[in-house]
Amino acid sequence: MSQRVFDAFVFDLDGTLVDTASELIAAYQKLCIELGGGEKPFDDARKLISHGSGRLVTEATGIEEGDPRWEPYRQQYLDWYEELLGSTAQPYDGLVAVLKAAHSAGKKWGVVTNKFRRFAEPLMNEMPFEPSAGVLVTPCDVTHAKPHPEPVLLAASQLNVSPEAMVYVGDHIRDIASGNAAGCFTVAVKYGYIEDHDNPEQWGADLCIDSPQALCQWIRNQL
Repeated sequence: MSQRVFDAFVFDLDGTLVDTASELIAAYQKLCIELGGGEKPFDDARKLISHGSGRLVTEATGIEEGDPRWEPYRQQYLDWYEELLGSTAQPYDGLVAVLKAAHSAGKKWGVVTNKFRRFAEPLMNEMPFEPSAGVLVTPCDVTHAKPHPEPVLLAASQLNVSPEAMVYVGDHIRDIASGNAAGCFTVAVKYGYIEDHDNPEQWGADLCIDSPQALCQWIRNQL
């Protein structure tokens, strides 16, 4: 059987392509301190990141979304996070080099994220990827965010590749569900922002990878 040929590699952003935990958690800790609760353990907060800013705000405040007190705290958190964008976040080891190699081999790459464009675009502009992503799809660009396939299908369309010839990499079950529904080859990474009860091996991905280094080696093997 011939090896499947891929024309594009597309990534979730936080916890997959870029390690943004330090910035997200710094804003979270600031909110916790503001409310008199003190700092929380970094590793505990890290596991919450993939659930979005709302979960972090609820953890910091003890207030559930829908309560009229919740939204002002969320906006405060987002404002603090925006001030920190790109200050300490870094691409995971090896990905800058391997994506440059992929480009040299005629492959395309991009990002599909549930992070709003207000934050995703300036963050990506601060990252040292060369060339920059060929596409950046955010919830602002679609009717349905992940786990719906629409964002991944839009990325394939904008990159001018078939979904079947595209790899989608993510650190959450919704990434894999979105990629699978779109018809992509899906890769679940175990190094992202994953809670203790989550098992990437059970997400239905075509491949599970333990580390950024292993991901980079796998991508090189596809070039």
